[in-house]
Order: sequence, then C-alpha cells, then structure tokens
Amino acid sequence: MAAYYVYKISPTIANLVKPMDLLGDYENYKDARNAAREQRQNPANDPQDTFKVIFADNPLDAEEKLSEFREKPIMKEWEK
Repeated sequence: MAAYYVYKISPTIANLVKPMDLLGDYENYKDARNAAREQRQNPANDPQDTFKVIFADNPLDAEEKLSEFREKPIMKEWEK
C-alpha cells in the first residue's frame, strides 16, 4: 500500500551513501508535510539535517528513490 514517508537525512562528507532515518508514514500528504515541518522547526534537531516527504509503495522503495542521483536543473537566463 502506497503511503507518504517522512525521512531525516543527515549530511555526509561523500555523497555515496546517505544516512536516513524513517520518522513516520502517513496516509495523506497534509499530515506528512506537517510532520516534516515540525521536525524542521524543532530546535533540538541539527540544522544541517534535511527532512523529506516522499510518496512510495514501501519504505525500501522510498529509500531507493531518495538515494537516486538527480542532476540539478539547468536554469535558463530568464529564470535567474
């Protein structure tokens, strides 16, 4: 069953393997978004950590999607 997963991604020196912690899974996007926002605003968390919401079939699929290398989009001159 597909769900929205919230992950905490810690920074690394080499971007080969990203350490990820599953914080929760949610049935709807709004709840997942709010949970991620709360984590971002929590002063107890490291400011360099990233909190992501991803839609996937299961936690393994979510981690695979988050680990994929994605090129930065090319900005056109008029988009700057």
